[in-house]
Amino acid sequence: QVQLVESGGGLVQAGGSLRLSCAASGRTFRSYAMGWFRQAPGKEREFVATISWSGSTTYNADSVKGRFTISQNNAKNTVYLQMNSLKPEDTAVYYCAAGKSITTRPGWYDYWGQGTQVTVSS
Repeated sequence: QVQLVESGGGLVQAGGSLRLSCAASGRTFRSYAMGWFRQAPGKEREFVATISWSGSTTYNADSVKGRFTISQNNAKNTVYLQMNSLKPEDTAVYYCAAGKSITTRPGWYDYWGQGTQVTVSS
């Protein structure tokens, strides 16, 4: 089992920044790829970014390229999502997830956190 706890969400004005953290615990965390997804009210869960277990490969959704950066600190068992130049359309609940391979598909992730709310005001 892998337990994931997100933090760092909040209310920010458009153009501002936030850094989300996802603290992982449990067995073999370092063998999992990690991903960030988001879900706005009335919409499906959307891929945001993913990182391989080694940290050598990352991939971002087109909607956040150049603005969001995924990274990890294996010594702290933590994955981060640095979000810059935030827009009102970035408002959503953000979830981190752990899976066996780097992918944009939410169904391929085995473990999920409870989510953290990000609200961007215009």
